[in-house]
Amino acid sequence: MNPASSPSTSWTPGLAGTGLVVRYHKHQPPVVAGQSVTIPTGKITVFVGPNGSGKSTLLKALARQLTPEDGSVILDGRDIATLPAREVARRLGILFQENMAPNDLTVEELAFHGRYPHRRIFESVTEEDRRAVAEALCLAGARDLRNRPVSQLSAGQKQLAWIAMLLAQAPQYLFLDEPTTFLDLVHQFDVMELVRRLNREQGKTVLLVVHDLNLAARYADHVFALREGRIVASGTPAEVFTAATLRDVFEVEAQIIRDEASGTLWCMPTGRCLNKETA
Repeated sequence: MNPASSPSTSWTPGLAGTGLVVRYHKHQPPVVAGQSVTIPTGKITVFVGPNGSGKSTLLKALARQLTPEDGSVILDGRDIATLPAREVARRLGILFQENMAPNDLTVEELAFHGRYPHRRIFESVTEEDRRAVAEALCLAGARDLRNRPVSQLSAGQKQLAWIAMLLAQAPQYLFLDEPTTFLDLVHQFDVMELVRRLNREQGKTVLLVVHDLNLAARYADHVFALREGRIVASGTPAEVFTAATLRDVFEVEAQIIRDEASGTLWCMPTGRCLNKETA
């Protein structure tokens, strides 16, 4: 059982950032400017916004991949900055865009790398590790790929292989930065349906950065819309994806259509907003 969900733990499940200021260079304006965010536990949360809005930076700050200049991140009732790296790795599974694997590494071998937070230094692979990897490969739909070198996979198959590694890690929180970028439509749906299953069936709390607003509207429980390092709107897809908010965040005019059969929203941009002040 994951430590974060154990009934005997004194930790309070949850993830939140308070007053986060993040910048890459001290003489430049912050990329994230004093923002506070509470991530709904056990839900799929999506960050959306134009390029350079601070989505990935905020995600990395919450995942302790970047150290905020100011503010704090609280993970399960503790300041994440005070936690040992191995403890963070047991709780957070992180998949950013910059992923590299040795050319001869197989999918199964990659998945075993996800078990490092659960082993002592120099400890051999255990039966528990083998079971976790087998289950992760199955859940990710990558079992038939286990003996394939990662370098020989398609982009969609690689995403499933990396997600299998995260699942072998057995975290309670999954951080995925643009997991559908460069994927065709079929593999986009494969990845997003997998994310939904992990949330609904495994109870994972999922944070995603997504560019495709219609994927966000279809799969998100909660949405944060960012612009210029600030959270402009947050709430359910229906609350965030309005013509007014898309105008403010993306500077586009759009029609919002609801599929009455499924309840899914569709965002249809109709053109750039040339005069946002008077629109």
